[in-house]
Amino acid sequence: MSIDAPSHAQRIWVVDDDRSVRFVLATALRDAGYDVDGFDSAAAALQALGARGAPDLLFTDVRMPGDDGLVLLDRLKATHPQLPVIVMSAYTDVASTAGAFRGGAHEFLSKPFDLDDAVALAARALPDAEQEAAPVAEPGVSARGTPHLIGDTPAMRALFRAIGRLAQAPLSVLINGETGTGKELVARALHQESPRARKPFVALNTAAIPAELLESELFGHEAGAFTGAQKRHIGRFEQADGGTLFLDEIGDMPLPLQTRLLRVLAEGEFFRVGGRELIRVDVRVIAATHQHLEVLVADGRFRADLLHRLDVVRLQLPPLRERLADVPQLAENFLASATRKLDIAPKRFSHAAVAQLQSYAWPGNVRELENVCWRLAALAPGDVITGADLDAVLPRGTSPLASAAATGWDEALARWARARLSEGVDGLHAEARERFDRTLLEVALEFTQGRRAEAATRLGVGRNTVTRKLGPGRKRR
Repeated sequence: MSIDAPSHAQRIWVVDDDRSVRFVLATALRDAGYDVDGFDSAAAALQALGARGAPDLLFTDVRMPGDDGLVLLDRLKATHPQLPVIVMSAYTDVASTAGAFRGGAHEFLSKPFDLDDAVALAARALPDAEQEAAPVAEPGVSARGTPHLIGDTPAMRALFRAIGRLAQAPLSVLINGETGTGKELVARALHQESPRARKPFVALNTAAIPAELLESELFGHEAGAFTGAQKRHIGRFEQADGGTLFLDEIGDMPLPLQTRLLRVLAEGEFFRVGGRELIRVDVRVIAATHQHLEVLVADGRFRADLLHRLDVVRLQLPPLRERLADVPQLAENFLASATRKLDIAPKRFSHAAVAQLQSYAWPGNVRELENVCWRLAALAPGDVITGADLDAVLPRGTSPLASAAATGWDEALARWARARLSEGVDGLHAEARERFDRTLLEVALEFTQGRRAEAATRLGVGRNTVTRKLGPGRKRR
């Protein structure tokens, strides 16, 4: 049972249509000394607001019948702009987090959350709380990514939260990550969820433009500025005015251009090549690189002052091999997208194929996985993708099976275990046993073309074991 706090206690409201969430959170807050009321809808909270005045702090869920939590947030901020609101949701994607922070949320709390974390967050959010408290620990949740940014792992949930918060701040962002990790997708998400979303998003890969043309590409040129310049050319900075300019592979930019870029970042103005008119622009610059810029600075190949201008906030994207738990969701998404665009029948992965995907190191990261899924959509003959189909499209000598043969399947298992343990998963042994049995049986059935008796013989187990572990759904032969 909970004990009511004294009348002078700070008031907290919990708005959630899930009765169990309201109960446990309210109980924890009451035990911490707060005066807590619970409401099952935005309408009920707004009605109480008119009758009893605003609380000191409000927790609200996002998805509820009637008006959702973001609508409630908008209405509260319109009438009580100083009221701290903590938005809760099981869907920690870019749209949810950015919508909450754009609406003025104090913090975004992912479900399911640790009650101690929620109480500590309340203490920091209340008006009398210390402003320099450490950020709330990231609870373990199941996140749903946008159609482009997908992930369930803690690293991706942290990235979604960072995008949601940074999208609202007019700060330069430096995105670090290996080739193929999705740096441009992150930049686009930062733009699309920002106040600049209605203005242009302009992307330029500085490594893809010859050095002698890059200056003109960035800043534009006047007619006659150089041989072949027959008319005025508007550069990327002018194209992005009011919006966002994404500069990919910034580490490859020549030093003279780094100096010009530094001036634009500092002053917001520049001259076109061969021009005398001073051009002023309002552009948010997001840069990305797979290189370590600090090393380039030490080698004299990158300006330290430019690094400081670009590196106001840094986002580090994890390689796919460090978030293998996201591979099934990514692969399913890419495969479904490919079959739709190719206008062919939907396809799916077998359990064995999924396990094989997760045992591969993916040196090309998410981009390589997407390309593999497109090849499978076009080339795999059946509606179920098998391990043999994967062997046909993965690079020779680096397929999961070739890697396992060369290094031992136990190393693939070790990589999987490390990834799962880093995600905070409990009960790993039972999960590993279940996946081991299912994968082994699926592969045997593929090898025997679905003949269960033969598969059982080849594995050295009874036929009933095959039936029990895989279920009766597969056609018997």
